[in-house]
This record gives sequence, structure tokens and C-alpha cells, in this order.
Amino acid sequence: MTSLVSVKNLSKSFPGVKALDKVHFDLQAGEVHALMGENGAGKSTLMKILAGVYQKDVGEMLLDGLAVEIDGPAHAQSLAIGIVHQELHLMNHLTAAQNIFLGREPRRLGGLFLDEDKLNQDTQALFDRLNLALSPTTAIGELTVARQQMVEIAKALSFKSRVLIMDEPTAALNNAEIDELFRIIRQLKSEGVGIVYISHKMDEIQRIADRITVMRDGCTIDTVPASTPMSQVIAMMVGRNLEQAEKNIPDTSANEVLLEVRGLNRGRFIRDVNFSLRRGEILGFAGLMGAGRTEVARAVFGADPIDSGEVRVRGKTIPINAPIDAVRAGIGYLSEDRKHFGLATGMDVESNITLPSLKRWLKWGVFLNQPAIHNVSQKMVEKLRIKTPSLTQTAKLLSGGNQQKVVIAKWLVQDCDVLIFDEPTRGIDVGAKSEIYKLLNDLAAQGKAIIVISSELPEVLLLSHRVLVMCEGRITGEVAGDVATQEHLMALATQRDTPAATVH
Repeated sequence: MTSLVSVKNLSKSFPGVKALDKVHFDLQAGEVHALMGENGAGKSTLMKILAGVYQKDVGEMLLDGLAVEIDGPAHAQSLAIGIVHQELHLMNHLTAAQNIFLGREPRRLGGLFLDEDKLNQDTQALFDRLNLALSPTTAIGELTVARQQMVEIAKALSFKSRVLIMDEPTAALNNAEIDELFRIIRQLKSEGVGIVYISHKMDEIQRIADRITVMRDGCTIDTVPASTPMSQVIAMMVGRNLEQAEKNIPDTSANEVLLEVRGLNRGRFIRDVNFSLRRGEILGFAGLMGAGRTEVARAVFGADPIDSGEVRVRGKTIPINAPIDAVRAGIGYLSEDRKHFGLATGMDVESNITLPSLKRWLKWGVFLNQPAIHNVSQKMVEKLRIKTPSLTQTAKLLSGGNQQKVVIAKWLVQDCDVLIFDEPTRGIDVGAKSEIYKLLNDLAAQGKAIIVISSELPEVLLLSHRVLVMCEGRITGEVAGDVATQEHLMALATQRDTPAATVH
């Protein structure tokens, strides 16, 4: 049987880095082929070559068994290869139809005028094919992220794509939205479309994929059926046995209370939230999307204003009106969106690590003590095992896991005693996740007080000494970490307007 797409002995190098080394990959018509590997394994580079963003150095690419050279994105689209990027490329002020056919709008009267009727009809035909209840005339900015992603898929299909590449398509979706996406994927599969599915989420891979190809360090390790035990797939991905974060819940009941929140309110987003956090404790926040977890973190950190309530640090009420107030009080916040709110991506690793504590490195209040800055940054790189060619490497060029470690490093240099981690492993591969988990446990053992907000219940259960569950801006329950279960947390996460429950 001839493969829809076949790649043989493909290699690609960038200055100082060999991104792909004799890679093999094939995609059949009507299959979902998962591509897995740690960040930096070469997955995105391979897909960008297929999509025409990069050109290969050496190797062979076949489409329907015939050799092809893809010299750009437009050429890839003409060959019926479409890609849906993790970061959506849509214009909020334009309608769905205008986004889908941007630059290819149907014309009338010899091309002088835009044919709005045909534009909307062609878009509606795409939506009908996908069974999507969307209007072609709706502005993209009015749609949810999940709906915007459906528009991106429709846009790819408007090129009559037979190959569809999906890069982390569920990163910002809830369970119901994931189910809808998987319905569309199964429908496309039944129509003979070949789908390359890139994801770090093991449960998704087992639900939707037919085969899995694992990459590591720019090489193809193996292609296996999706029924292969995930422990075996993980071993191929990381090339080593992962250090498992042990569930060891210390007794912190006598420890100093470092953070106390009382009567916190902010509109409908935060409703009378109360909690405390002790030194050496990891407090988990669980809940469905929109439950208010991130809103609480941002309010405590001073990123959003509050209507009422108080924050106490070491028993003292601290007016926190801006993030600088929280930092001065010893609170560090690692945002769920590290690229926009956690890093200066255009700056180097050293600058990112020392930026919040820059005043500390001034000599005579005027000159930066560069040797001291370099020394503390190097110590952090070694302590957190940040993989970077040098301290002068631009932060945006690091993998997701190493970017997260740089953000952690800057708060450790600032010597924050309270650390709030919002979705600490989002978009991070399984190997880096294991390292982040171990790091959080080590920090707690050193006396840091940690809040972990995560949409992944297994992650909350693995890390937390105690779990608070939120629903519609309220805390609906508190569960001790040693008795918490996914079923119990989910029940509390859907509990509305009833008194909070405590389980020990």
C-alpha cells in the first residue's frame, strides 16, 4: 500500500544545531498518526518541512509515492498539505469567512468586486461538512478558542487538504471541546484524510491515534501501534527511566503560616475565597475551566484589582495593589502563559533570571555587577539543570520545559518564600514534567510554600499535600492529599452554591 506521505533519511541543520538526523516517517490515508517526543526532539521541525516553512538539507519526501520538493507554505497548500498551529493565526476583527479565504476571496464583475455571497456560501459548505454550528459572518474575536480552532481546521480544508497536521490542538480546550474536536478528526479520517497529531497528552493519544512515531534528539526512534503501553512509549521518548516524584506528604501543621487569604472577592470571578498556606506545603487548586483558580492567583499577586478581602504574609496584612507589592512581600507568580507574562522572550537567559532582582546587582547604586550576575545565573542553570548552550542564549529559543525553569530561577534568585505555579507543565513534554515535579518537591522540602494550579487532575493528585477545589469562583471543598481521588475532586468541581466540604 502506497503511503500518502513518506519521509526517508531526512536531515536538517541550523547554525550549531542538527535538528533532524536521517528521519523516517510515513502517513497513510485515513489514519491518525501521533508524533511524540520531548520538546526539542525535532517534531515541529519535521512538520514545518512538510508544511513548507523550512526546506530540508538532504533526504527524500514522497507524496502518493512520487518524489516532491516543497519550496514554501503556498506550495504545500497546493499539494493538499495543511497545518493547524498550536498558536492560532487568525485576525479577530475579520469574520470566519474572511479569515478562511483571506487572499483568495471570490470575485465578481471581472475581479473588481468581492463576491460576499459566494464567500459566505463556500464557508458554510465547509462548516456543513464538519457539522459545525457556526455562522460565516461571525467575527473571530467573538468566538471561543475552541471555535477559533474549528475555523482553522476549516481553513486548512479549504485548500482541499488530504494531509492535516495538528500541533497540540487541545492545549486550551476543556473536555467537552476535546470531544467535539475528536468527532471532527474521526469524520476527516473516515473521508480518507491523513492526520499527523502532535501532543504530549498520553490519554488523548490512546483515544484518537492509530500509530505512534517517537522522536528523540532529532532522530526517529520507532513507529509502534497506539495500543503500545504508554510506559514503553515514554521510555522511547526520554531514553531513560524517569525519576518518579514520590507522594510523600510531610506534616506541616506546626509550620509557620506564610500566606493567608481572607474574604477575597472580585465580581463573579472570585466569591468569598479563604485559605492559608504553611511553610513546606504544596497546596493544589483544582477545578474546571472558568472556576476562578487563575483569577485568585492573579488577585493575590496584585495583577488584578479586588473588590474586598485581605492578604496576609507571615501574619501581617499586606496591601497588594500591584505585582511589585507581592514581590516585595516575597510572593512569586509563574503565569500559565509564560511566554507573555513570565519571560522577556527576546532577552537572553541571564537577563531573564536576574531581571526582577536587578537592584541587588548594582554597585554604588549605578553600575551593574556583571560578574555577580553571571555567577548567580550560572548557579541557577546548574541547580535547575536548564539546558541552554550559554547564558547568552535568547529565551525564546529554549524548549518549553527549559523556559519554565528560567521563570522558576528568577523567583528563586528573588528569594520568594511563596511560589504560585499556574499550569506549571502546560505544553511541556513528559521528561521535563518529571523534572519539574521533582523540583517542586525539593523546593517544598527546603521550606518554600507552594500553590499549584493545574487542569490535569493526576498532576494535582501527584503533587499536592492538600487540595482546594473551586467552582464558579467559590471554594467548594478541601481534601487531604492522601485521600483525594479524581472522582471526588470532579464531584466538588461541579458542585454549585452549596457549603464547602472538608475531607481528611
